Order: sequence, then structure tokens, then C-alpha cells
Amino acid sequence: MLKPLILLTFLCLGACTVGPDYEKPNTYEDNAIAQNLKINGKPETVARNWYAEFGDDRLNNLIQTALQNSPTIKSGIARLRQARQTVKINRAQYLPTVNAMAEYNFSRPSENIGLTADTNYLQLGFDASWELDIWGAGRRLNEQSMAEFQEAAYNLRQLHVVLAAEVANNYFSLKTAQEKWRIAKNNLKLQQDIFETVKQKYDAGLTSSADYNQARYVVETTKAAIPALEYQVKAFQNALAVLAGVLPDELPANIMETKQNPVNKAYAFKTEKLKNLPADIIRSRPDVQAAERALAAQNAAIGQAVAALYPNLSVSALFGWQSSAGSRLFKHSSEAYSYAPTSMLPILDWGKLRNNIELQKQIKAEVFENYRQTVLEAVEELSNAIVSVEKEFETNRAQRRAVQSMNAVIDSLKLQYKNGLIAFSNLLQTEQDLLEAQTNLAESNGKIYQDIIAYYKATGGGYNL
Repeated sequence: MLKPLILLTFLCLGACTVGPDYEKPNTYEDNAIAQNLKINGKPETVARNWYAEFGDDRLNNLIQTALQNSPTIKSGIARLRQARQTVKINRAQYLPTVNAMAEYNFSRPSENIGLTADTNYLQLGFDASWELDIWGAGRRLNEQSMAEFQEAAYNLRQLHVVLAAEVANNYFSLKTAQEKWRIAKNNLKLQQDIFETVKQKYDAGLTSSADYNQARYVVETTKAAIPALEYQVKAFQNALAVLAGVLPDELPANIMETKQNPVNKAYAFKTEKLKNLPADIIRSRPDVQAAERALAAQNAAIGQAVAALYPNLSVSALFGWQSSAGSRLFKHSSEAYSYAPTSMLPILDWGKLRNNIELQKQIKAEVFENYRQTVLEAVEELSNAIVSVEKEFETNRAQRRAVQSMNAVIDSLKLQYKNGLIAFSNLLQTEQDLLEAQTNLAESNGKIYQDIIAYYKATGGGYNL
């Protein structure tokens, strides 16, 4: 028995790992990406809870609720736990296994087959088996399952990034809709005041029915727009509930408060910070890291396919007791043992194994292109986000000046029209321009928040940590 064990030991010592060793792809090097994005490589740090920079406790609490309750996050956690269990299972794939077994056998053959004897015996013992990982199929399997576990971890982190961004985005959409509703209500009051002035002139025969009907038209048009804004508010509330994993009425009550609406003014943000990013910002994004780990997992699958070409070696053994009577089962004379090394080498498989190697290589080629696409889309997303923030601040400054001008004009024209110095059409146009300018400014204020959210999401939701 000693010689076979020595042979197995030497085989294990001489074991090798076939198939290609994994190397991280160097496609689109960090410096080249940094040059294209025009980032400066400054080692700034952004916390994972980047949304706290907005200083809105309602938003912070809402995102924390979503990260704890969201079905999407809980599904991601379940997938991560599945991957962890797969790692544990695969680690045991090529380890020796031992089973306890007990058997009672009784057999009485037919008398018509010649000389026969009854069989009646008890068997108790242990059997073991071990497939030796000589060519590294088990090691490649462990590589694959570990890479898939890491991929699941990065995917879960990406879910956190996306969910936080979606909650923040919908929160500021809600606040923008509430601000537009407030503006519409305030303008409706202004328009109703103007309408009363026109009506008084019309009743006194000092203005035409056209002026009267135009003033009334503006009032009714604004009234008609308000229900749509109220619907938007409710729709964004419902969207936030879904993201937070709660029913709409279970959202914190202060979410719907209109006091201290952050969209009342533009967020103070230093746009020069946009380029203060490390050179490896794209490579550090969790979705890019997940795509790279998927590539590593598929590379290990090639190694497993290659190992299948080589002979495998397994050993089975048994030790126990056998006896025809239970009283003699544990006597020394009842002891029995056996061992059986087995080797198998594929001879004729009609190309199945080699075709499987080629299949795994082509799958890796596809996964590599998926990785490359993920990197390109990440660069596009971050580049667009940087430009969008910069340009929206330019737009916002122009919108703010427009509102200031219209507010200065409207009071003057109201007085001039009341004193009969200008035609109503001049006041009407200014009134409509004011509502449009205020609405555009509110949308721009909200979009600044949303563009900054998109920027932090594009950086991977926290970096240099």
C-alpha cells in the first residue's frame, strides 16, 4: 500500500496548472483616458455618501432608507451570498471525501440455476474518494468562482451607486415640480389681479372685449397647467417610494414639505473641482471592475477546458468490517479494506474537448469586448457629466438675469397699463415671459443638482477611499 501512496505524492508534487494565466487588460491606459477627459490627476477624496454634500437631511435619510429596504439591493446581497457559497463549494471539489456506510445484504438465488448458496452478511465502514488536481482544473475552478464572487461584490457596490443617484435624482425632480407648482400658483394670483384690472376697465367701457378675453385666457391657461404639475409631484413621490422599498404613505412626511426647497436657488458648487480626479478614475468604477472580474472568471474557464484534455487520476478506498453474523462484526478477522487508483485519458471524443476550449476562448473574446464597451461608456458618461455641469451653470446665470429683468419690468408695466399708458398686449406678453422665465430658472436650478448627481455617479460614487 505504501508504494501507491508514494506515487500519488510525487504526482501531486509534479502537478501543474494548464491554460493561460490571467493578465489584466491594458486597453485604454489610465493616462490616455485622463488626457481625453482633461482631468488633472489631483488626489482628492470623495466619500461614498457624496450626496451629503447637498446638506439636505431629508435626502440623506431617504437614501439611507432606500439602501436598507430596496428590493434591488437585497437581491444584489442575495447574489453576493450565492457567489460566496459557490466559492466554498468549489474549494471542496477536489478535496478527498469520506462517507460512512452500513449495509445488510441477504440473497437467496433460484434453485433452478444449479448449486446455490444463500448470501447473508453485514457490512459497516468508511469509503473515501479523491480526484487529484494534477493539471489545475480545480485551481482554475477556484479562480473562476473567486473572480465571480468579486464580480458580484462590485455589482452590489454599483447597485448602491445607481440607487443613491436615482433616489437623489427623483428627489430633486420632486422638488423642481413643487417649485414649478409654487411659481404657477404665484403667477396665477398675479394674472388674476391683472384680469381684475382689465375687467374693471372693460365694465367701464375703457377697453375692448379682446383685452378682456386675452386676460381671461391667460388665467385659465395657467389654471389648466397646475393639475399636471400636481400629477408630477405625486408621480415623483411614487417613484421615490418604489426606490426606497416602501409604500408612498410610508415615506417620511417631511419629504413632501415645500418649505426650504433647495431648488429655490442654484446650488453653490465650484466647477473647477470637476477636473480634480485621479488618473485611474474610470478603472476604479465598480461597473468597470465587475466587467474586469468577469473577464478573469472566463479566463479561468479556459484553463478548466484545457485540463480536460489530460489524463485524470482518482483514488477510491474502503475500510470497514464484514461478517455474516453481527456478533462477529467487529472482530479482527472481519476487517476488510481496498484501494483502487484509476486513471482515465480521453482517446476519442470527436473533437468535443478541443471544441470546448475554442468555445471558452470565444466567450472570453466576447467578455473582453463587453469590458471594453463598459470602459468606453464610462468615459462617455463622465465626459458628458463634466460638460453638462459646466454648461448648466452658464445657462443658470443667464436664466437668473432673465428673471431679474422680468420682475423689474412687470411691476412697471402693470402701473402703466392701469394708467392707460400702454396697450394690454404689452403687459400680456411680459406676463407670459415672466412665467416662462421663472419656470426655466426653477428647471435649471433642479438640473444643476441632477447634473452634479450624474457627475458623482459617473466617477463611481466615491473615489480615493
